Amino acid sequence: MSAVPLGMPAFPDAARTATADPRLRANLRHATHTIRDKRARAVAELSDWDRLRTAGAQIKDRTLRHLDHHLLRLEEAVTAAGGTVHWAADADQANRIVTELVRATGESEVVKVKSMATQEIGLNEALEQAGIAAYETDLAELIVQLGEDRPSHILVPAIHRNRSEIRDIFLTAMARWGRPAPEDLTDSPAQLAEAARLHLREKFLRARVGVSGANFMVAETGTLVVVESEGNGRMCLTLPETLISVVGIEKVVPTWQDLEVYLQLLPRSSTAERMNPYTSTWTGTTDEDGPRTFHLVLLDNGRTDTLADTVGRQALRCIRCSACLNVCPVYERAGGHAYGSVYPGPIGAILTPQLHGIQGELEASLPYASSLCGACYQVCPVAIDIPEVLVHLRERVVEGSGDTPPAPGHRLERAAMHAARWVLDHPRALRLAERAASRTRRLHPGRLPGPGRAWTDTRDLPALPPEPFRDWWEHSRGAGEDR
Repeated sequence: MSAVPLGMPAFPDAARTATADPRLRANLRHATHTIRDKRARAVAELSDWDRLRTAGAQIKDRTLRHLDHHLLRLEEAVTAAGGTVHWAADADQANRIVTELVRATGESEVVKVKSMATQEIGLNEALEQAGIAAYETDLAELIVQLGEDRPSHILVPAIHRNRSEIRDIFLTAMARWGRPAPEDLTDSPAQLAEAARLHLREKFLRARVGVSGANFMVAETGTLVVVESEGNGRMCLTLPETLISVVGIEKVVPTWQDLEVYLQLLPRSSTAERMNPYTSTWTGTTDEDGPRTFHLVLLDNGRTDTLADTVGRQALRCIRCSACLNVCPVYERAGGHAYGSVYPGPIGAILTPQLHGIQGELEASLPYASSLCGACYQVCPVAIDIPEVLVHLRERVVEGSGDTPPAPGHRLERAAMHAARWVLDHPRALRLAERAASRTRRLHPGRLPGPGRAWTDTRDLPALPPEPFRDWWEHSRGAGEDR
């Protein structure tokens, strides 16, 4: 199972708190609008963007159909290049493997490249319980870690923080981690970046173990790829003597030719750049160059179950660009923490319930964390039809699973839908209902009672016309004939 903080409320409860925070909403509005506007300009430069997008989706789908073959080919290539491959069925197994590998080196600290997979399994917490300190080196991840916070965005984990908040975190927390920030530190981006650089430099130089994820794995050569903008990842990938990479099994691509497509799609969709400033690749180990020992932990953790769902499996195409978050009106107002998972926004609303299962209160609420406006599908570089999957997951929530009965609210919704279907299937009953509703419209309350109250808390009931459309049409047609 994926690691989700205990006690996380359902999305509506968490969102209600988040939307009441004006500073959070201002931070999110400014950041998401800035990123998505830059992305739109970068994408518009390519006349063949739609063809690239289609190619990206097709390569992913073809790879997922033959995932077992490509993973075995990857394992053979990594092993032949001097690496060691480990298979992890779930988060607990992956954490146990990594912990044992670090212990075997005799080290008590690791430096980390930004990695969604290690956040998903709660690796930092597992290492801490084993007495091993894990230092995040990505600037935004460092801010989150120093602030004892949680990431709220895939690309910019500290998007919910503004510059003055970051300055206060550095002044308060850096001293606890060995090197205090300068007392005259301002909220200038250049000064904040320099403080982070000085803070991390000694950790880079003394670290003997690095931990990473990977954006892609090339099956034909056993090569792993990390794309980044800061250079901290390259330090973690080259300086330590031991490198441990934890990667979801869906990140494999068959060939370098396939990789070329994603190296065009990802930077423009994520950071609005033509190419990433740092694209690091490594294949096993090489004498006197980079880590002497390389371990690849292939993570399932619900992905095989997701693959079995013919509609939901398209979520496994995701290349973690975060474009869907930046255009989502729900994410812009509620923020990432409301999703209760390392994967926020529209992609999190479909990925988390599939990795976890939809039995939990949080997971069952996430497919409803959307207006179904479709903006997420329009910007997705691999054409994941997120609204389609959301509706599909809503069906699963309503139907329940196994022996678990649907929630009371879902039972009422189902009964209402059955009644509506019967009425719509019987024209005479529909006409009588319309006439009765119109004639009693002055008696209708402004808000719905009972379970319907929540719906009218945020919207008005539409006013009913004095007569049904059919009656109006008959009167109008008759008046027209008289004229």
